Formats: sequence, structure tokens, C-alpha cells
Amino acid sequence: MARTAPTASGSDGGAPRLVLTVTRACDARCAYCPTVKSAERLSTDDAVRALRLFSGRWGGGDVKLFGGEPLLEPEVVRAVFTEARSDPRIRRVQLSTNGLHLDDRWLDELAAEPKAVLQLSLDGPLEVHTRQRPLTAEAPPWDRLFALLPRLAQAPRTVVTLTIPPAGAAAAADRFEHLRSHGFRRFNLLPGYLLAWDADQLASLRRSFDRIGAAFAEAWEAGRHLVLRNLFVRAPLPFFDTGLVVDADGTIHAGNLALAAQVRGLRAHTQAGSLDDPPDPAVLAARARRLPALLERALPEAVWQGTLAADAELGRLCRTLLPAWARTRPARTAGG
Repeated sequence: MARTAPTASGSDGGAPRLVLTVTRACDARCAYCPTVKSAERLSTDDAVRALRLFSGRWGGGDVKLFGGEPLLEPEVVRAVFTEARSDPRIRRVQLSTNGLHLDDRWLDELAAEPKAVLQLSLDGPLEVHTRQRPLTAEAPPWDRLFALLPRLAQAPRTVVTLTIPPAGAAAAADRFEHLRSHGFRRFNLLPGYLLAWDADQLASLRRSFDRIGAAFAEAWEAGRHLVLRNLFVRAPLPFFDTGLVVDADGTIHAGNLALAAQVRGLRAHTQAGSLDDPPDPAVLAARARRLPALLERALPEAVWQGTLAADAELGRLCRTLLPAWARTRPARTAGG
């Protein structure tokens, strides 16, 4: 049966969302990443056209720069921030990155962008991160990113996404604590989707989430600042974004699930138009409502059930933590 309840892994509930696939290229080959890699890229002009379409026809909202690796196209990223800065209808711009191309110059630029949110994907200690994320021959080493962690941890709008593949479920809480020990205080948890999970791995995921949840509750009770972004996120699909999704070739889709190798045949079903022939919002919304059933039919049963089970554990963590988050809000405000 298709999942219709919101998940805790996708885009912000309620707020309109523009997702720009800046490029399908990436210089990391993460073991758990489902995205098909290719050389397609969004032009600077098309990125600006997409923002103006989003503001003019959808009324604006949040923008997500996605890929592939967006920072492989730095001028497109900069053009989006420039356009967003001058448009009051754009609320925030989230840069989702593996961090390989971050440096002090980029961090200075992002700090000066009032709408920028940096969503950085990390797997824990350097040796774990390196093992799970082999690189292409031309990529810079991971050491450069890890040298920047002290500065990244102090940045006011950095969110760390901790991806948890099935094989890493037992160590997820330890990896969370390691990242927290670097000073990071804003987290997004992402169990591995489009993967099969066995019973032991799901049990390990639950135990890790219990430990992580206890750490959040303890910090909140003490008035310490610690943010779990999943508490404020709702989406109709695990992992994938819905909304106005502009692919690297300028086509418009109701969701970006066709980026995944397992479901690349769904592209004809997700496409609703292009930047040259954009759809009405009602047409795009109607197509988005069909995506969960399409995803279920496209995936092997074990992968679909594993995706739902992992997402259910994340949802359980969020439901467990919401009362503590609400109860301790005064203490967190006082504690800073």
C-alpha cells in the first residue's frame, strides 16, 4: 500500500519550495547515494528564470540547490543568491553540498548572504566518511573539508545531514556524538532510502535513534541549543523533494525522484513542463499527488518496504521528541 502520510525526510511542510538540480555531476561516489551521475548542468540564465517563475507564479518561498554537487557550478550558485537577495518573496536558499569545494572564500560569501542555509552532508569521523565516500580522480581530498570543521561548526546557519546506511545503523549514535563534539548544533538525520533493511539493521537503527533522542532531550532540559531539523519537515515522499523541481536540462517536474537510478523510468511521469512551457501550479500539484504510488510500483518490494520501515523509525523519533521540544522551549530560550 502506498505511503500517503508525511515523512520527516523531505521538504518543509506548508512552505512553497523550488528545487534546482544545479548539476547531475558529482565528484564523490557515496556508497548509498541513489542519484544517477551525468554531465548535465543548469545554465545561469535558466537558474534565474526559474527563481523568477517561482516568485511570479508560485509566490516565492524557499529554494533548494541540489544535485549532483551544486558547487561544481559556482557561478550558478552565486547567481541564485544574487537574485534571491533582491527578491523579498524568496525566503531562504538552502545549499545542499558534500563540502568538497568549500573553502574560506566560500564561507565568507555564505556568511554574507542573509538568506543562505548551508546543508552539509557528513558521515562522522574522517576515516568513516572517507570509507563511505570514494572520490573521482580529479576531486580534492576530504582532508580539506575536515580542516574547515571548526569554522563550519561556528557558522550560524550550518545544518549537518547525517546519512545512516543500513550497515552503519549500529554506529549512528556514536557518529552523531562525534559530530556534536566538533561543535555542530543543527542536525538533519537521513536513514538510507531506496535500500533494503533487514530486521537486525532496523533494530540497530531504533537503538541509535533512542540514544540520539535522549541526547536531544537532555540538552533541551539543560537549556542548551541543539536543533533537529526533522521535527519541522514534512513531505509526501521519503528522501525526495516535491514542489517546483527544475532539472539540470530546464525541464520541470513534480518531484526529483527520477534522479535515482532505480526509478529513472519515472521521468516521463514526473515531468509537467519546462522553463519554456511552465505548468500551472494546480497541474504540478496534481502530478505530485501521484508520485507515492508511482514510486511504490517502481521499486522492488524489499527496497520499498525497507524504505518505509527506516522512515517509520525516523517518524517515531520525531513523535517521541516533540513533547520534550515543546516543554523545554522556555529553558532553551533562557539558556541561549
